[in-house]
Amino acid sequence: MLKQIPLAELHRALGAKMVDFGGWEMPVQYTGILEEHRAVRAAVGLFDVSHMGEIEIRGPQALHLVQWVSTNNAAKLADGQIHYSGLLYDHGGFVDDILVHRVSADHYFLCVNASNQDKDYEHIAAQNRWDCAVENNGPRYAQLAVQGPRALDTLQKLTSLPLAEIRYYRFRDGEVCGRPARVARTGYTGEDGFEVYLAPAHAAEVWNALMDAGREFGIKPCGLGARNTLRMEAGMALYGHEIDASITPLEAGLEWIVKWEKGDFCGRARLEKQKAGGIRRRLIGFEMRGRGIGRDGYEVRVGGQPAGWVTSGGPSPTLNRNIGMCYLPADLAQPGTVIEVVVREQPVEAVTVPIPFYRRPK
Repeated sequence: MLKQIPLAELHRALGAKMVDFGGWEMPVQYTGILEEHRAVRAAVGLFDVSHMGEIEIRGPQALHLVQWVSTNNAAKLADGQIHYSGLLYDHGGFVDDILVHRVSADHYFLCVNASNQDKDYEHIAAQNRWDCAVENNGPRYAQLAVQGPRALDTLQKLTSLPLAEIRYYRFRDGEVCGRPARVARTGYTGEDGFEVYLAPAHAAEVWNALMDAGREFGIKPCGLGARNTLRMEAGMALYGHEIDASITPLEAGLEWIVKWEKGDFCGRARLEKQKAGGIRRRLIGFEMRGRGIGRDGYEVRVGGQPAGWVTSGGPSPTLNRNIGMCYLPADLAQPGTVIEVVVREQPVEAVTVPIPFYRRPK
């Protein structure tokens, strides 16, 4: 049996195509991936991402545990601030990538990937040797993401929170539609927007209100298909693709979330050894030159010899090109390298390019 998000029936009523995503039944598209993608880039789209997990760490020594299990420096967070971080195994590979929210000095709120939430909870709880408690609270929250240039205008109609004052990667607690909610200026699309955490019982009311509020801007309900093409253009990692237990942050181009100066953390020794010895493979973007699409898992060759693999790939609706990301030996993972992506047993020429492919206009 697939796990059900609170609004599954609502999505079916809207005509969504539902699919199995990491054990959850989720909407992959409504009117079409291209239309939904373009709505987010041009105006506003609404995503139900209630499958995501929420883990809370509370207690006098909550910071000690967060610092140990994650790579970024949570000691630098202020109340209401968020950062992107990694949970690592001892060997330096990813347990998951996460968003750490500091609610207060003794309360941290972690947003984690849906399919990893139980594993993440068990990993964090097993590492806990401090005066704090770890809570696996995914069932307590629904999560709606309002994304795009008109996201603020849409959401502001429903809340008294001064959204323009909430800076990127900050959050505030308040009300949406008169219901208690946590509103974070974050997202997974490369656009401006907000992620709203609220009780599942209020999710349908807030979803419908957001659709009404965004009607004048052309709001579209958006599924996982558009979420994937948007995050890929923005060069954002997806667990199980760009990162997993066999990949380290240094290989994935995520050394910026590893704060060496903060002291010890789980996986640090392995990362130090890897850094000292030299990174052997790195993530890089590519654009197809020949006819064909480089899909996830396809082999990548250089000079006719196997060299790496595609982690994510597909058409870019914004750029009107076929793009992707792949791992290559470090000396080849530089922009301008001519590669071949093996598409249906045929090598198709491509060229490596910097990540991200798309940056939103300031």
